[in-house]
Amino acid sequence: MDHSHQAHEMEQGRGKKHDGHDHHQMIADYKSRFLICLVLTIPIVILSPHIQHIFGLHDILMFPGDTYLLFVLSSAVYFYGGYPFFKGIYQELKSLTPGMMTLVAVAITTAYLYSSAVVFGLEGELFFWELATLIDIMLLGHWLEMRSVLGASRALEELVKLLPSTAHHIMPDGETMEMPLEHLKPGDLVLVKPGEKVPVDGKIIKGQTSIDESMLTGESEPVYKDWGGKVIGGSINGDGTIQVEIEKTGKDSFLSQVISLVEEAQSTKSRTQNLADRFAMWLTIIALSGGFITLITWLLFIGQNLAFSLERAVTVMVTTCPHALGLAIPLVIAVSTALSASNGLLIRNRTAFEKARNLDAVVFDKTGTLTQGKFGVSKVIPFQDNDSDEILKYAASLESYSEHPIARGVAAAARNYLSVEEFKALPGKGVEGYINGHKVEVVSPGYLQEMGLSFDQEKLAPHMKKTAVFVVLDGRVEAALLMSDLIRPESRQAISALKEMGIKTIMITGDRREVAEWVAEELSLDQYFAEVLPGEKAEKIRKIQEEGLVVAMTGDGINDAPALAQADVGIAIGAGTDVAIETADIILVRNNPLDTVYIIRLARSTYRKMVENLAWGAGYNILAIPLAAGVLYAYGILLTPAMGAVLMSVSTIIVAVNSRFLRIGK
Repeated sequence: MDHSHQAHEMEQGRGKKHDGHDHHQMIADYKSRFLICLVLTIPIVILSPHIQHIFGLHDILMFPGDTYLLFVLSSAVYFYGGYPFFKGIYQELKSLTPGMMTLVAVAITTAYLYSSAVVFGLEGELFFWELATLIDIMLLGHWLEMRSVLGASRALEELVKLLPSTAHHIMPDGETMEMPLEHLKPGDLVLVKPGEKVPVDGKIIKGQTSIDESMLTGESEPVYKDWGGKVIGGSINGDGTIQVEIEKTGKDSFLSQVISLVEEAQSTKSRTQNLADRFAMWLTIIALSGGFITLITWLLFIGQNLAFSLERAVTVMVTTCPHALGLAIPLVIAVSTALSASNGLLIRNRTAFEKARNLDAVVFDKTGTLTQGKFGVSKVIPFQDNDSDEILKYAASLESYSEHPIARGVAAAARNYLSVEEFKALPGKGVEGYINGHKVEVVSPGYLQEMGLSFDQEKLAPHMKKTAVFVVLDGRVEAALLMSDLIRPESRQAISALKEMGIKTIMITGDRREVAEWVAEELSLDQYFAEVLPGEKAEKIRKIQEEGLVVAMTGDGINDAPALAQADVGIAIGAGTDVAIETADIILVRNNPLDTVYIIRLARSTYRKMVENLAWGAGYNILAIPLAAGVLYAYGILLTPAMGAVLMSVSTIIVAVNSRFLRIGK
């Protein structure tokens, strides 16, 4: 990274923070372990006495030393394939949160130690093929799960990319020289040309321009600045050339402060155990206690020999870890991820996605999320009897010759333009020209006062919250064009749907209070916050959370990044900035706030499907564990490992089929 010294330091720190946690490397590791163990499982299954007995191949496949070969192959699968689970049980027990890793490690270790003892003389059954297939299924489940979500957040790198790597440094002799940002210091002067990114925080000492700060502050309208005006590194210069005196660099800059906010919010985000881990914790307790009770009961109370009692205990412990459980959650995740992706919804953080089903409030950014992020004509207020559409066409034709942001908004109101003659720009006031022999002017309110032109003030009074430009035809004020950041048609549907679901709707924006109030009224929002800076956005989210609400934040700008990280569920509009996307838990490919509703519905449907699958896994256990323990032994009914395998297969198939029926609910 050569963007700045601050960027270099930040990258070094980030590298240390994420050492040993490369997501893609972990996916590749699970994949290779699964494939190698799968290959080794084939001869293990063929050499297993139970399988040979089921298919009547015992006499054909048996050979001297086959049991020892089975032991060697199973040992390879146990140690190589089981390594992630041994590592996992250590971490879970260290944090006193036994879960899936603990359950799997206990099951495979019990099966391996007991089967190894049988190989070397203990009387009993071999559980090697159950051990191998269980490891295969669990590795497959983890691989599917990890592959279905994206890697760690790259928000900080994306923030740094906003700054250019060099600036036009103005030397003492007045000449300009390309200079790396890390070589600049407060007090230095830089030149910023039209259309360039502002490289530093500072103030304008020469020139005037309009600065697009929407990605940084949420202000939808470009801000006019001249001598003494403050500029922010990362914003985009308009059509003027300016000289800027540097005031802040490195850690003191606005962008660096946003980076710190993102880091802070991400580091304090809560991490909850997922549903499968909670389920697995109870199964672990059942497995250990069930196995011990079975052993003691048969050995001491019923008087069976050690071999029989131990075999029953091991069967219970292995049976308690159903293969279906290994796929119950990952299969739903894989289907859910594919379903969401096909609908333009990309899930990055599964834990946050699961939280979406319990949302109490959804907070929206305004610019580019609820609105289109560009100025347009929202209404024409006529003062005379002329046709409003005709007047609008005159104005659009004239403004099509201008590059001003408001002019582009007016020009977009018409598809076909009329011929314009003698076009002339009136700096800071508007434009004028001749159309069909008429003098047409599109001007600001200040120009009307300056020229002494009057109009019906009462007609405009109800719309004072909006920006207005005026159309003057042959010296007479014909109409006012109300300009606003256009509201997306889908926004009304989204807000209405969320309210029907009992979810509170809130808007946070850096825009002016008058603009925010108008949008809030138009959409019937429950609450809004205006003129909010990036740091304050994250603080607002935190305060809403302190009210006991589970909060989602939907936004697309850099100013939204800290709030996206702070929220329980961060949702980024995909056409927004890379930093917003990389900070978010869920990405909406389309600029459609209605997709937020679909995410919540999908989260609820996904959770229901997970519970259904776990119920099937539990059903297997409820039936199989007592039989494995031998509660019906007096009636001649005893669950053999072979029959346990049949029940396991049925349960796994049901879970797989059930997962495929996942749909976005209502």
